[in-house]
Amino acid sequence: MIRIAITASLLLLSIASIAAPENFSKGPVFKDYGENTAIEGGLINPEAQHFKVVFDISDQTTSNGQNRQFNSVARFINMHVRAGVPKDNIEIAMVIHGKASFDLMNDKAHSAKFEKPNRNTELINLLTKFGAKVFICGQSASYHGVSSDQLNPNVEMSLSAMTANALLQQRGYTLNPF
Repeated sequence: MIRIAITASLLLLSIASIAAPENFSKGPVFKDYGENTAIEGGLINPEAQHFKVVFDISDQTTSNGQNRQFNSVARFINMHVRAGVPKDNIEIAMVIHGKASFDLMNDKAHSAKFEKPNRNTELINLLTKFGAKVFICGQSASYHGVSSDQLNPNVEMSLSAMTANALLQQRGYTLNPF
């Protein structure tokens, strides 16, 4: 009985720790992703800002079936648009490697491998509809047995993550460390 009470308490604490405070909300660009909050004066002259950012992502999906780092990309976009940065002033690239490669599989391939559809498909499609470029490391894809025909059609194969990051930085993208 004590063991059950302790387990229940720990479960409630863990649920409370992932709940966002009241002032956080999703949107304005992605209505179901990217919780953020407005920060008064947090960005000087937002309408004049221009972002070209590449996100380097290697962590695989979490236990809820969605990649936390993909959601961080949506959060980056949401919070900057909420702060007043025009959507057209935000250019995003994502370079995916390691086990996160599985998170870019199309639903058919993902279901065949993991016996469930890919819960990242909707967000990847929304991000690319926004204009984000999504690259998969060809070396990681090959190592993990993910072929081009198994990928979400919005994903581009790159020689490697190192190559994609180098080329994007040559094109003026800055590397986001998160």
